Amino acid sequence: MKVLHIHSSDFLGGGGGTIAMERLHLGLSKVGIDSKILCGKKTSQFPYSTQIPKAGKMKELETFSKKITHPLGLNDVHYLNSFKAKHTKVYKEADILHFHGTHGYFNYFAIPGLTAHKPAIFTLHDIWAFTGHCAVSYDCDRWKRGCGHCPYPDAPPAIKRDNTWLEWRMKDWVYSHSHLTIVALCSEIKKQAERSMLKRFAIHQIPNGVDIELYKPLDKSQCRSLLGLPLDKYIIMFAALDLNQFNKGGDLLLKALQKLPEAVKQEMILLTIGNGGEALAQAIDIPVHNLGYVRDDRLKAISYSAADLFVSPTRGEAFGLVLLESMACGTPVVSFGVGGVLDLVRPGLTGYLAEVENADDLSHGIVQLLKDEPLRHKMGEYSRQIAVEEYNEEFVVQQHIELYQSVVDNFGGRSKHAINPIGSSPETYRDL
Repeated sequence: MKVLHIHSSDFLGGGGGTIAMERLHLGLSKVGIDSKILCGKKTSQFPYSTQIPKAGKMKELETFSKKITHPLGLNDVHYLNSFKAKHTKVYKEADILHFHGTHGYFNYFAIPGLTAHKPAIFTLHDIWAFTGHCAVSYDCDRWKRGCGHCPYPDAPPAIKRDNTWLEWRMKDWVYSHSHLTIVALCSEIKKQAERSMLKRFAIHQIPNGVDIELYKPLDKSQCRSLLGLPLDKYIIMFAALDLNQFNKGGDLLLKALQKLPEAVKQEMILLTIGNGGEALAQAIDIPVHNLGYVRDDRLKAISYSAADLFVSPTRGEAFGLVLLESMACGTPVVSFGVGGVLDLVRPGLTGYLAEVENADDLSHGIVQLLKDEPLRHKMGEYSRQIAVEEYNEEFVVQQHIELYQSVVDNFGGRSKHAINPIGSSPETYRDL
């Protein structure tokens, strides 16, 4: 079987979605699947990744199109090179396509043409696929009814003008002419997808996986020594591609840390992984040990193992790969009950779930786990158990292979006209 992953980039410098795609690709290759990548931006020299051809002679038209569509709040529809994807050798040779998100580099109007002749999987690394613009909707559910009057125009990817009602309808039209099988990474995103324009498709749940041999509990003393961290301090860890990104909740972590008892602050060091740690360090009166962006799995495992607990103040998460990595290393998690966090953090077992965006409760959870070493140790053991039993990378790869085979087997018998646009019903657009 030949699998073609379609994503914004191939490997270097990516966030959780890119890392998850990379691990799946490598896992498939390890068991003999011919796996390749078609990406918006090629950042490596690996022979199995190909960049989507540039616009070429259409570049001027693409630039002109962006000048019109971007100010209107219509993101990505200016990418004319996306229609060249079907002319690439890797597309022609593929048995199945696997989209890993399409925003920021890809024109979604190319999806009908690509899926007309190839079976396709679409993994939801966020909810952008079924909203009028946003990748995280926070408390807004207007994506159920057609968007419009967007309460969060600055949510990434930000828009200059609210035409979310129009982009929602454009996506709805695209899906009505496409043939996809949807994969949600967590139960919460699956429930949302089942209430969205994507409900016309079969929706499965397959989580991201973790290599339990790379990410495993290591000797805490040795790990702290390697990182230059003291043995007699509490170490709490925070990691994100961009620590200052609003969605990752760095501001909420700052508030939670400021609310900690002075006695706890004096015994604590914050260990951070990601860009922007310097700004966070200047804003709090707690020592910060910032490792910057870390790609090396071994160094990340050492960092998780050095920590007493991992804190994720996220406002929205389709999965939470860094939480899973921490759990696999036996380090419990304190986080908010949103998205994929709800599957990973099981109160009293693998960590503490605070009330969403409640910095006081987040602070309370941090103190509770730091002060109760036996509970923290027990949670660490159970976190490791859950990671091994439910999120082993080999198991996740096998789930994908089985789904690929099922979708390929059923593709030849599908009706091209069996799918009707949800938007054809006036009730869909009520209360705009």
